[in-house]
Amino acid sequence: MRTKLTGTVVSDKANKTRRVSVSRQYRHAKYGKFVRGRTICHVHDENNESKEGDRVEIVESRPRSRTKRWELVRILDAADQIAVEAAKAQAAADAEIEAAAAGTEKQQAQAEPAGEESQANEEANDEPETRDETEA
Repeated sequence: MRTKLTGTVVSDKANKTRRVSVSRQYRHAKYGKFVRGRTICHVHDENNESKEGDRVEIVESRPRSRTKRWELVRILDAADQIAVEAAKAQAAADAEIEAAAAGTEKQQAQAEPAGEESQANEEANDEPETRDETEA
């Protein structure tokens, strides 16, 4: 009997090929802790039916290429395309916010030493003026 697995479509960019992430949980041999793992399978999708985010059932098949050894059986849950795009947009926005925050922290760190130097220069400039006034 051929092996059947259930996974989530990660990429649908190639024609008639999908990348499906199959998650599994196993017990670590030495420590006994349950560990989550995942395997990426290249799956043949003859009619380009599945989209990114869909939960699909795949079955083992003959080798179709160097990496493709699975076929799409059926789509279990279709992902809402709008929700997938919204999640991508949210992830991109979060990345931009983090990058901007990191950039402002660097600018503030660079600005602080310059501020201390300018205060020291102002104090040095104040002292000679007071000496000139006392001498005159």
